[in-house]
Amino acid sequence: MALEHALLVSLTERAGSGYELARRFDKSIGFFWNATHQQIYRVLKRMEESGWLDGVTVAQEGKPDKKVYSVNEEGRAELSRWIAEPTDTDLPRSELGVKIRAAAHGDIAALCTEVNRHRDQHAQRLEVYLRIEKNDFPAPEQLTGTTLHQYLVLRGGIRVESGFVEWCDEVLQALRPVASAPHPE
Repeated sequence: MALEHALLVSLTERAGSGYELARRFDKSIGFFWNATHQQIYRVLKRMEESGWLDGVTVAQEGKPDKKVYSVNEEGRAELSRWIAEPTDTDLPRSELGVKIRAAAHGDIAALCTEVNRHRDQHAQRLEVYLRIEKNDFPAPEQLTGTTLHQYLVLRGGIRVESGFVEWCDEVLQALRPVASAPHPE
């Protein structure tokens, strides 16, 4: 996926300026696709030049003018083309997984500390996702259209984070006895 497609998705949900998009991105699509504010501005310009977006300059009192972007027919056609295109299955990369595999060659207690740190970060992200689910989607069985699609992606994030927390718990349960055992000298 290119950043262009993530931005097209966001802009089909609601038009916005680069700043507004960057803020929205941080709170939604940004959970699944990272981009800096500078990248977003650069790509928006390129998308407008490619004919996928219409940009309207809006005057602001006491502030510089802002440009508000919306997806036009060419942009919708590109999004439709991209949605229909086969997607590669992502292979997850996990430096932590490689460290666990090499545990016999290092300090297992230190590795447990690192696994616990990862577990805590994923548990915190899971809490955020569960809070979003509770606040934004209180009746999932009634969802349709864009709101249903947003909910389904959130559910995927919840399942990934839950699984990662459970895996870390399993790793810690297996490694802690080894970490606390006396080391042969």
